[in-house]
Amino acid sequence: MSTHDELPLADYDHLPLGALRHRIRALTEEQLRRLLEYERSHADRLPVVEVVTARLRQLEGGATPSPGEPDAEPLPERPSPPQGGSPVTPQTAAEPSPPPRHGHPDHPGQSK
Repeated sequence: MSTHDELPLADYDHLPLGALRHRIRALTEEQLRRLLEYERSHADRLPVVEVVTARLRQLEGGATPSPGEPDAEPLPERPSPPQGGSPVTPQTAAEPSPPPRHGHPDHPGQSK
């Protein structure tokens, strides 16, 4: 079992998912396997396992590590959309109105 000190990314436990996605591109299959083993035996975060597994499959399929990526600055994380509920309050909601009358002779698109 891999320990934190044996990981190829020293700050692995503190990397946001977006940064991890970029940083692992420079790792070899062996290094990715160590990360995956460590992750599964510690936090076992599904999104992290999926990202590392996907990259491992790419390498097994013939991709090669991209040099220079371990120190790349991560892209800023996109903010998550609000969970549940509407930001509309009774004070900011539109005034209710009756539905339009269908078939009314003055209604656009209706024949007279």
